Amino acid sequence: MNTSEITGQRRPIGYWIKHLHGLVEGSLDGLLAGQGLTRRHWQVLNVVATDSPTLAGLDTALAPFLDDRRPSLRPLVDDLRGRGWLKGPEGEGRLALTAAGIRAHQELRRQVNADRARLTEGIGAEEYLATIDVLTRMSANLTGPTEPAKPTTNSGNIV
Repeated sequence: MNTSEITGQRRPIGYWIKHLHGLVEGSLDGLLAGQGLTRRHWQVLNVVATDSPTLAGLDTALAPFLDDRRPSLRPLVDDLRGRGWLKGPEGEGRLALTAAGIRAHQELRRQVNADRARLTEGIGAEEYLATIDVLTRMSANLTGPTEPAKPTTNSGNIV
């Protein structure tokens, strides 16, 4: 267990995971809030930029972030479409970024990458990959084996 420099108390991994999750969410939310965006907006833009999914495919790709209160990403797709950043049919056709959406995504990616660099400052690629590996295995220990992700230091697809 680690000892907190702030309190001098020992904290278990669950504490640090929840604490870090809150900090990551808060940092990214703060970065995006100035443009009236949320982390989910960013995720939608990022998935569409790399995959051109249908709405159903987008919901599948980001399923871990859906729940009873938000069963689909359609409201975010509609918002991004209203901003002129997404194009594609209202039905089940593929979504794509418009020219304005490409520019917005590139600028947001620059900002998000700077935020991620701050998050991983002083952490080498080996340490980062080892952390992802350990967390993946811990998750598998509690949920059963799943197809492991192949983490990279700059995948940027979901975060």
